[in-house]
Amino acid sequence: MSSFSPNPRQAALLQEVQGRGSASVEALAERFGVTLQTVRRDVRLLADAGLVARFHGGVRVPGSTTENIAYRQRQRLHEQAKQRIAQAVASAVPEGSSLIINIGTTTEAVARELRAHRGLRVITNNLNVAAILADSPGCEVILVGGHVRGSDRGIVGEAAVDFMRQFRVDIGLVGISGIEPDGTLRDYDYREVKVARAILEQSREVWMVADHSKFGRPAMVELARLSQLDRLYTDRTPPHPFPALLAEAGVQLVVATALEASTS
Repeated sequence: MSSFSPNPRQAALLQEVQGRGSASVEALAERFGVTLQTVRRDVRLLADAGLVARFHGGVRVPGSTTENIAYRQRQRLHEQAKQRIAQAVASAVPEGSSLIINIGTTTEAVARELRAHRGLRVITNNLNVAAILADSPGCEVILVGGHVRGSDRGIVGEAAVDFMRQFRVDIGLVGISGIEPDGTLRDYDYREVKVARAILEQSREVWMVADHSKFGRPAMVELARLSQLDRLYTDRTPPHPFPALLAEAGVQLVVATALEASTS
């Protein structure tokens, strides 16, 4: 398993490719003000880590809209951004509340920040979240039944959907693979999407966590629309046209800074 972790320029290059779907080496060199050789080296490292796919003269998103980046690679990608988002979310979760937490590396970061909370009841279809919170004395964990997806230990399928529908919680905390410029929230696995839709239905408030790379990123299956969210937590002010879309949908945007969360 590669231990490669992108540096800030490489992470920005990756975000550019994810936003466009594909890009030429020349365009990337011009965009970032570096040499072709630098771009080629960055692209080679990103490709070796499975984060992008190379073609003659350019680079594209691996798997396009049908396949997500591998779980271990997603864990390392934008780690500091996810940590800031997690801190912002945890600071807003009241003690004594009930939550459903779904699949994703950002939701797992939130779970780590919730370990000191008291009186929480957490329902999850994420084995990693359950393991993170299982030893927390202030948290009761309820694990959803269903098919365990080996790639990321997420629990999906009709049994998971049926289980979720037994509950009504204060906060549904969900991650997402992509937010498209038409305001749709998208993911890759239709089985995961069905569970996430059930979470939205069974939550009094829906909070979404999404680092900056998710804005404009395509994915195949529509989960919901921005208007179905109450809050969106991210690490940077989203690019055009997302601020206007969020305002029109009535979604509270929370941008997590390096040390604290500032709400806009």
